[in-house]
Amino acid sequence: MATRASADDVEDKGPAVADPEMEASEHHTQRHNAFAELMKPKPKPQHSKPQKKMDSRSAATTTFGRDGLGVYIAEPESFPESRVLYYDDKFVVINDLYPKASVHLLILPRDGEKNVQRGQEVFHDAQFLAECRAIEAKVRKMVAGELRRRFGKYSALETARREAQEADEIPDVLPPGRDWESEVMSGTHANPSMNHLHIHVLSKDLHSECLKKTNHYQSFTTDFFIRMDEYPLAEDDSRRHYRWFPRDMVCWRCGRNFGNKMTRLKEHLDQEFEEWRKI
Repeated sequence: MATRASADDVEDKGPAVADPEMEASEHHTQRHNAFAELMKPKPKPQHSKPQKKMDSRSAATTTFGRDGLGVYIAEPESFPESRVLYYDDKFVVINDLYPKASVHLLILPRDGEKNVQRGQEVFHDAQFLAECRAIEAKVRKMVAGELRRRFGKYSALETARREAQEADEIPDVLPPGRDWESEVMSGTHANPSMNHLHIHVLSKDLHSECLKKTNHYQSFTTDFFIRMDEYPLAEDDSRRHYRWFPRDMVCWRCGRNFGNKMTRLKEHLDQEFEEWRKI
């Protein structure tokens, strides 16, 4: 099968893997990031008829509601590289159509028997869980690299690294800068809204115009969000049968309680975002 880019390709390219020497050597050329690398044109297989690129929103609605992720799994090559970042025989990685954070990707397993199950059940397969954790680690680096690209210029913890990169004589080893991977979370929902298994990998800022409803927020800030490092779940874990969200919404960063006042929470999250990116 022709692939847009393999998972190993992602791991080996540029600042996505936070290699100081690599970043230093590229200072006076073009600064790369994981997204830019993945979006470069790749050799395409020859087809007797040209393939038409799908509009992501139209494609999602074509397959109706809860099965909307199926089109990406079945025909990832039909989508623009701004939507499908890469794919191989086992996984597809896409930008979330309605992101709930500054950077929000989805990992879609392609195994037809496993990707119709919830994480609570399917991640008892140790080999499959290990494969998902391996791709999650690589996608986490992608998200971290994109956060650095977007917000590094605002971050105090990036100052020494940025100054070293901009110096006339670049040091052999750059200062580490901010740990952007610690700003990334990943996992699945206890009761997913889509039928196909998908792993969220997103920045923890939860700053997005698409974050509009209380359940949007609580689906990532309560135990409804089962983190990848929590799998496999114990047989008696209550999240196997998650029924409802807590009544109150609590700020992910400062712990302030906003009850069910989404407008007030959104205003507060805007303020927290400005402070968060300056750390």
